[in-house]
Amino acid sequence: MYMKTGTIKYPTKFFSGRTAVILLSVLLICFSSMIGAADRDTANKTWIASWGASPTTFISFDNSSPPEPIDNQTIRQIVRISQGGEKLRVRFSNEFGDSTLNIGAAAIAIVDSESTIKPGSSKKLTFGGADSITIPPGAPILSDPVDFPTTALSTLAVSIYLPEKTKISSIHAGRIAYISSSGDFTLSPKLNDAVKTATMAFMTGIYVTAPKDTGVIVALGDSITDGSASTPYTFNNWPQDLAERLAKRKGRNRGMAVVNQGIAGNQLLRSGAGDSTLVRFDRDVLSTPGLSHIIVLIGINDIGSGGMQFPGITGPAPAMRTPEELIAGYRQLIARAHTFSPSVKIYGATLTPFEGTFEGYYSPKKDKIREAVNKWIRTSGEFDAVIDFDKAVQDPKHPSKMAPEYDSGDKLHPGDTGYRKMADSIDLMLFK
Repeated sequence: MYMKTGTIKYPTKFFSGRTAVILLSVLLICFSSMIGAADRDTANKTWIASWGASPTTFISFDNSSPPEPIDNQTIRQIVRISQGGEKLRVRFSNEFGDSTLNIGAAAIAIVDSESTIKPGSSKKLTFGGADSITIPPGAPILSDPVDFPTTALSTLAVSIYLPEKTKISSIHAGRIAYISSSGDFTLSPKLNDAVKTATMAFMTGIYVTAPKDTGVIVALGDSITDGSASTPYTFNNWPQDLAERLAKRKGRNRGMAVVNQGIAGNQLLRSGAGDSTLVRFDRDVLSTPGLSHIIVLIGINDIGSGGMQFPGITGPAPAMRTPEELIAGYRQLIARAHTFSPSVKIYGATLTPFEGTFEGYYSPKKDKIREAVNKWIRTSGEFDAVIDFDKAVQDPKHPSKMAPEYDSGDKLHPGDTGYRKMADSIDLMLFK
């Protein structure tokens, strides 16, 4: 007599008595091993930030105009993540909005070129299982996790459809985005009549699942961290260059993500071009999933803006800052990082040279303040380590100036080569 199992016949007696018990035990052991392996894999993974952009409101420099509202259009935003993973989720923000934000649809995909995505790579993003979401003023939201395997340095496109007229409130300038003609193109390989822009909107983070020992470095700063004056619509800034170095290093090193939280014009002590660093530190830095290290490069705008007013900015000129005021601000960042759990390393970066930049921003007196601040960063021992960007890009014959080969041309911001030099000057042993 035989028992049928699928299309294979087994003798009934094969399943009788002791043999059946042994077979069942073996099957249970195999099944338990499979479940255990899956559980262990899940237990060894955690969510980390792989990309970020600090939200701000629109600031008019040189009398520039705010972005036009979007109405029944799709925004496709292009990013390069620093670490990959099996799953992914996106953080959206209405933190600077004064009314509700309605996202009608959202998707993520692999970039082919420009605004075009690779066919078949797009995945819909959902929010609590729904295809759309309404975000209250002042709030961020996270998409649901989606299975979306990625590798380090992958270039992704996040598309959101805004079905109603929407003021572009929570933004980040100096990145890469495209705006479509009318319609929902979140899942479409191409955008109809796409208009390229450097203004990202309503998106502030991408998180991935990664091994639990993966570290996350937040690069905290102003335009020199954000990458201003590099080649437009590229990823040529020092945090991206650092991410490349870390992704390509050999040996048994932990994985490291790098998240760029620079804001052009930002200051340590005074809000204006975005919230001051002291104000935004908890939101943009300490809330970062997987945070293990912080690199602080901030203060040159506090010094340079003293006693002057930028074109298009109203109100009285800010007061001159003293080294002591800036040092007190750094000490606050250090204290807040060191009370964070788990432990976070915070590294101080020296302020880069700026002699010869635009009128009113530089003066010998202001450079003395920069030199005093840099001396404290180098010698106080209060930061966990020092990254000497000043020495990396200065002209050895004239240390208060940036070396010509690293200068973008404005005597303040490095160009592509200068940003690469900054990243190359960082000792990767700081991130073992």
